[in-house]
Amino acid sequence: MSMLCDFYELTMGNGYFETGFQDRITYFDVFFRSVPDQGGFALAAGLDQVIEYIEDLHFSEEDLHYLRGRKLFSEAFLNYLKNFRFTGDLYAIPEGTPVFPQEPLITVRAPAIQAQLIETFLLLAVNHQSLVATKANRIVRAAKGRTVLEFGSRRAQGTDGAINGARAAYIGGCGGTACAIADQIYGVPAGGTMAHAWVQMFDSQYEAFRTYCRLYPNNATLLVDTYNTLKSGVPDAIRAFNEVLRPLGIQKCGIRLDSGDMAYLTREARKMLDDAGWPGCEISVSNALDEYLIQDLVQQGAKIDMFGVGERLITARSEPVFGGVYKLAAVEDDAGNILPKIKVSENIAKITIPHFKKTYRLYDRATGKAEADYICLHDEVLDDTKPLELFDPLATWKRKTLTNFTARELQEPIYLGGKLVYRQPELRDIRTYCAQQVDTLWDEVKRFDYPHKYYVDLSRKVWDIQHELLKQSR
Repeated sequence: MSMLCDFYELTMGNGYFETGFQDRITYFDVFFRSVPDQGGFALAAGLDQVIEYIEDLHFSEEDLHYLRGRKLFSEAFLNYLKNFRFTGDLYAIPEGTPVFPQEPLITVRAPAIQAQLIETFLLLAVNHQSLVATKANRIVRAAKGRTVLEFGSRRAQGTDGAINGARAAYIGGCGGTACAIADQIYGVPAGGTMAHAWVQMFDSQYEAFRTYCRLYPNNATLLVDTYNTLKSGVPDAIRAFNEVLRPLGIQKCGIRLDSGDMAYLTREARKMLDDAGWPGCEISVSNALDEYLIQDLVQQGAKIDMFGVGERLITARSEPVFGGVYKLAAVEDDAGNILPKIKVSENIAKITIPHFKKTYRLYDRATGKAEADYICLHDEVLDDTKPLELFDPLATWKRKTLTNFTARELQEPIYLGGKLVYRQPELRDIRTYCAQQVDTLWDEVKRFDYPHKYYVDLSRKVWDIQHELLKQSR
């Protein structure tokens, strides 16, 4: 994937090389400016693919032949690329962590060419999976403890969108996926039931159901809406359960609906199943669902045990761009001194936070809830045994003093000197960690509409540096 980069990264790399900047140490931050769907928080994801990319980062002879053919690059630069590998440092917030605008998700400290060439892939991996994980978590929270499965492969934007999208959805809380290869590669539990085509292939719906129960007695979930859900679908399913499963002593089974008024149909189906002696038969639904439709179904008393969510999850249809960016925050001079850099804009949200930084999350000791995030210089040490005054960076008169709190540094070292030093957790452990961390957020932050603003504050040193650079830019 080394050539999966914006072409300007190659021309800039050549430019750095030709002007003697190839060894200049730079600091770049990956961060985002706003939460998708105007939510209260996002989820970090995609780090595993970043690691996989960097581990295999090199330029092949075919790559060099293509670049030579463009007649833009010096032969010396192409020779540099021939032996290219990442030798820098990379720090990142672990996957599954709730994150907020402006704070660095990934910080890259590396020679200028190396830092520039990895920009596109880092953003691609983090933007895509953070977006889908965030959307999945919204949908899972709307389901109020009911299982949510990711059903979106056939509507995803390409193979990577389907496979890594299923991975991200699992991190966000989905119980599994319909995508078999995501199970094979990442261990996301894959499963499925039947298609309408199965029912249509048989002379009767009952024959289709009975045959399916006979073939898959321990996984018999029947699609009951091919013809008429309540008049024939559910009655035929009950008959098949009675004749095939009951003699085997099997109580686990299910029905699925893919159309119609889900609230009404599932309530009626639940009564029919219970009256027939199948109270353990689970009801699952699909069909263009999202967090708002699921929330409404739950509020309307729908009798649903599992939601299959497809296109609106895998494409994050309501806001399909995460908006993460990659910005220079500092460079080192020849003596190793860190020189902060800033990007200035008329749009206040686009003004960057300069310098090599780290971020703490501050938790209330009494409740365990996250109160704020605190961005400070890389060498600042936060003493959580002493009171800490926080202020809003954009409205400095808004202040709050924390006393009874604990501080946790969010970023962890991933690469040091080009060597992978991070122990990559199992995907199921990332999912568990994600659920635990989301639980540390106040419910007000987790609202879908008009969530409480979670504050990301700057240390006084960072704020002073930012505003001094802003003065100098006038």
